[in-house]
Amino acid sequence: MIVDDCETPVELTGPARRIVSLVPSITEAIALTCPQRLVGCTEWCIRPTDIKERAGHEVARVRGTKNPDRDAIAALRPDLVVANREENREYDVDLLREAGIPVWVTSIDGTEQAIASLARLFAEALGIDEPDWLGQARREWSAPAPEPELSAVVAIWRDPWMCAGPTTYIQDVLAHCGVRLAALPDDGTRYPHVELETLRNLGADRLVLPDEPYHFSAEDGPEAFPGQDVRLVDGQKLAWYGPSMVGARQYLEDAVR
Repeated sequence: MIVDDCETPVELTGPARRIVSLVPSITEAIALTCPQRLVGCTEWCIRPTDIKERAGHEVARVRGTKNPDRDAIAALRPDLVVANREENREYDVDLLREAGIPVWVTSIDGTEQAIASLARLFAEALGIDEPDWLGQARREWSAPAPEPELSAVVAIWRDPWMCAGPTTYIQDVLAHCGVRLAALPDDGTRYPHVELETLRNLGADRLVLPDEPYHFSAEDGPEAFPGQDVRLVDGQKLAWYGPSMVGARQYLEDAVR
């Protein structure tokens, strides 16, 4: 019996051959490693852009990460559904399991966890040797985090403004790049709501605006933060774990520092 990242048993009779992914990062990982096994994914799974061509068949879209179409998933007869503890609802995972569909839930709060989690998923659930891109990501992110050289605030949404907190994957990624997150007001969540005036007065060296999940653009920075050092970054290099991790460390060091 194998277990997922949350120590929940996952009953498989063999390596999963029909997979539905409810996690865009993991969809990318599967589509670049064993695309023929992917039979379904969410509307938010946008990388790679040629998923259907790689798979060699139609890959069904099963709505979003927060509202998956469970009937459509069941109709695909998957051997395995892959979900994430933070990105997907426990409610949907429970109902899929009650319907007899095996679900593997990942739990990832940092780069080391991401690499270990993906390695286990491929080896234990899919029966696949470690892909080259994962080995490259392992080498890239294995160097210890340096002493922080500057502070940053990472906004992930506006109206209301929300920011990455201190226990998130984004925090660990930036720490490996020598950037610490500025202290934010604690509202009891991992992505606290922060008033705009508070953000303006935090005194961080950088304000980082990724292009997802909210599509920040150049107009968002100068408009809301006149005179501050605003950096627009690729949100997938900042927040996706999987093939997007390759090259991300150097990219973020250049983009933020």
